[in-house]
Amino acid sequence: MSDVTTTDLYEVTMAMSYLREGMRAPATFSLFVRDLPSGRGFLVAAGLESALDFLARYRVERDDIEEFADALHRPARDLEPLLGLSFEGEVRAVPEGRVVFAGEPLLEVTAPFPQAQLVESYLLNQLCHQTVVASKAARCVLAAAGRPVVDFSLRRTHGPWAGLQAARLGALVGFAGTSNVAAATTLDIPASGTMAHSYVEAFPGEEEAFRAFARAHPGPVTFLVDTYDTEQGVRIAARVLAGLRRGPGCAIRLDSGDLDALSRRSRAILDAAGLADVRIVASGGLDEYGVDRLVRAGAPIDVYAVGTKVGVAADAPYLDAAYKLVEYDGHPVMKLSSAKATAPGRKQVFRRAGRPDVIALAEEEPPESAQPLLRTVMRGGRRTWSPDHWQDARKRFREDLAALPGPALRIEEPEPVPPVWSEALVRLTASVRAGIEARLRPEGRVAPPGTAVSRSGPLPAHTR
Repeated sequence: MSDVTTTDLYEVTMAMSYLREGMRAPATFSLFVRDLPSGRGFLVAAGLESALDFLARYRVERDDIEEFADALHRPARDLEPLLGLSFEGEVRAVPEGRVVFAGEPLLEVTAPFPQAQLVESYLLNQLCHQTVVASKAARCVLAAAGRPVVDFSLRRTHGPWAGLQAARLGALVGFAGTSNVAAATTLDIPASGTMAHSYVEAFPGEEEAFRAFARAHPGPVTFLVDTYDTEQGVRIAARVLAGLRRGPGCAIRLDSGDLDALSRRSRAILDAAGLADVRIVASGGLDEYGVDRLVRAGAPIDVYAVGTKVGVAADAPYLDAAYKLVEYDGHPVMKLSSAKATAPGRKQVFRRAGRPDVIALAEEEPPESAQPLLRTVMRGGRRTWSPDHWQDARKRFREDLAALPGPALRIEEPEPVPPVWSEALVRLTASVRAGIEARLRPEGRVAPPGTAVSRSGPLPAHTR
């Protein structure tokens, strides 16, 4: 299996038809999220790096032709018009780490029609998964209110590659480290880890386990204290740590039970033992909601480790995203399906300080003091945007986050800032819609208003 054949079958059948019909003119597709998931005040754009890597190496080889033929139950010679096809188009996209909202293009592809069509599934796969996980992770950082957050998600993500992405995305939005060794070494993310309950169970008692662990690791250590009785485990850990005199960086980890109450009792035990510098790490099914409750309650927890619920974005595991044709051969096009209408034409999104974003046409001049979000990142099938490190994306994220209003940042019942449309986009949409409806009227008849085509509702009420 190759990246080329990691696609939906209808992408192949449509591309073959376009080639047969001579439809090779440039087509522009816009990838955007229709609506924010419930409980989200914003999204964090992510996945662009892997999408650009895919497009840069895209080429249909002989093995791909044979796989397509097998799937279609046709001879390979029928698929040969696709042989050698590569991506030669332009990509304009929102850089990773930028805060985005529903309706705003994350990415626009302009390429010969068959090329632009064939890459749809892979692009949606990469941007949707990574954007939804990055957005969940960002909310954990917000909930922790300055306390370190660590990624423990590898064992619960949907495959090793998803685990690597989750670690990178956590770092991108501000996580302090990851337990994933491959991510730590490959992506230069600080590694962080403790021990498992099985380790403690393998020894006659907790003290023997803690001392053995300390002998194997000369630096700061973290002891898991809730294998049996948590408070007793903390007392044993305190006794061992007091004798080690390892300096700052040592910790205990609480992984179950009432983390608020247990962290308070643990802090008291550690302080009484003269171990005020020993930190408390909390884990065990946490996400932004659990972290937020603990922080608001004033629990004396120093570090939060999040895993399962964050690595799979458990409460909002998908995006209602689309990759829709908005222009073909220089002509704007749109879809009028009920509740799924699209806006025609190539777009730009302008960000204005203290005001909603403006979704505009690509050729429009920006409003005063506004900055464009979509950047040209690929031209002629080659990257024009240098490979991006997660640290660069983290800087962009922090800047955007600082500019968001308080209601959008809330963990419970956040209020997003919906973008508005430019006047030019409103006019173009109305014009294209009118043209489509005129073509669809029965010949010689004038359709009553609103009955020619199923509508998705009124145009946006607010423009810039």
